[in-house]
Amino acid sequence: MSGLERPFDPRLIVGSETSDDGGVYYLTPEIALVESCDVITPAADDPRSFGRIAAANALSDIYAMGGKPLTAMNIAFFPNCTLPAEILGEVLAGGQEALNEAGCCLVGGHTVEDDELKYGLAITGTVHPEAVLRNSTAKPGDHLVLTKPLGSGILSTAVKGEMATDEQEAEVVRWMSLLNRRAAELMLMHNPSACTDVTGFGLIGHACEMARGAGVTICLELDLIPLMEGVISQVSDGMIPAGCYQNRSFYLSFVDSGACKTDHLLPLSDPQTSGGLLISFSPINADAFIYDAEKKGIFARKIGEVLPKGKVPLLIV
Repeated sequence: MSGLERPFDPRLIVGSETSDDGGVYYLTPEIALVESCDVITPAADDPRSFGRIAAANALSDIYAMGGKPLTAMNIAFFPNCTLPAEILGEVLAGGQEALNEAGCCLVGGHTVEDDELKYGLAITGTVHPEAVLRNSTAKPGDHLVLTKPLGSGILSTAVKGEMATDEQEAEVVRWMSLLNRRAAELMLMHNPSACTDVTGFGLIGHACEMARGAGVTICLELDLIPLMEGVISQVSDGMIPAGCYQNRSFYLSFVDSGACKTDHLLPLSDPQTSGGLLISFSPINADAFIYDAEKKGIFARKIGEVLPKGKVPLLIV
């Protein structure tokens, strides 16, 4: 998408030429549209859980831009010859559950016959034109907060390989199904500098995009980065998705990880499905956000800080 020319439209606030999570289009002095589209392959064996995860994943882009989801369109690819129609019904029902929780209205959709099951949604939300959050506006001195632990790609790979425990499978489904709504609503009360969600490029990829966009260096503290239970043991057993290696290779030249252990670094490249928000706050606002999040039962962990631009966009210590 970054290779497309920006349309000549003065009302386009955020377009596809950046690495932001959605596009933003000016309507009135009080309202702009936030739009995004995501389609994924099954992230859980249970079709209803898969539908909910896909919807949570799509909704997250709107939250990351500071917006409120308003309407949704289903996009389904379904192998009619190999799966019963009831499976599709369960997938769509799971998506509807997540949309209901988000207060987002399903207005239609489209289904395509395909060899592989895939499901996603196009989401439209609203945001004040002057309150749009970007991934490229972090400031030196800011602290970084993450609102979900890492490891969904690794644990999902273990589930598919029948190597995960029942507890690990339940945990990864729970985190992927969790909407970023409450974290995003609380975030907006604490004046964030920048935000993105952690999805297919992994924490390393999205942190690099945040740093490069803002012209800063981000420093992540490895020991502070939360992982889902069992992730390190699954890495040791080789349950690593191909996307993890691809992310690591692509961003290698942008990262200085010093003497950090490889096994502990791999989860930072793990492609996340419906991952958490990565938020940049001033130190005082970060502390206030984490304090309020703990009181409200919202997961939030400080994982690093923003530095003036150095030799590489990302340091891991």
